[in-house]
Amino acid sequence: MPGAARSWGEFRRLAAERMVAAQPDRSYLGKVPDILFGIPVIETELNADGTVRSINVLRRPSDPAAADTVQLAIDAIRRAAPYGDVSRLPRPWKWVETFLFDDERRFKPRSLD
Repeated sequence: MPGAARSWGEFRRLAAERMVAAQPDRSYLGKVPDILFGIPVIETELNADGTVRSINVLRRPSDPAAADTVQLAIDAIRRAAPYGDVSRLPRPWKWVETFLFDDERRFKPRSLD
């Protein structure tokens, strides 16, 4: 569980694994396609217990057809929460994840690439 992470780097990897495990039908783990459908970048702030405090979109896909991938990424973050105790990690309790969406609107967190 991500709450056991000893660093933010380790937390990002564990959180990404948790998001994929929570939605195996909406994610992929294989090779990233040469052309991605959408690449939203999301910053998530957590409470000490690993619940989601806030979500901030740092980058939206440039193609309007991929605009929905932002909400799909936010939903992936929320579905996998809570992320476990992060109180031992340095503040602020935030992490940034880049979501790599294929043309079937399945995501792979870049932390797993």
